[in-house]
Amino acid sequence: MLTLTQVAAEKVKAIMKSEGAPADHGLRVSVMGGGCSGFQYRLMFDAAKEGDEILEQNGVRLMVDPKSLLYLVGTEVDFVDGLNGSGFTLKNPNVKGSCGCGQSFQA
Repeated sequence: MLTLTQVAAEKVKAIMKSEGAPADHGLRVSVMGGGCSGFQYRLMFDAAKEGDEILEQNGVRLMVDPKSLLYLVGTEVDFVDGLNGSGFTLKNPNVKGSCGCGQSFQA
């Protein structure tokens, strides 16, 4: 359903530790309306909520709400560190188009 690469998992664990995230928190991956193409991704540390799809990968708990899951099936969450910057990237096979800045998408 959703894949978290080893590199991304290590980065998530490091950030959670540095921010002092509670032990019951994990990475919430969601989709929300907005941006010039219609949808935007949202990543945050959160506790599981009723109805969430919960999975554990590479030592990190991932949570996805049912509505977001419709848009995220098959998505890979990765972390890149390169000359053009660093950050989390989402490779989503459901994307039909995206804006020029890459911050929003159509599905």
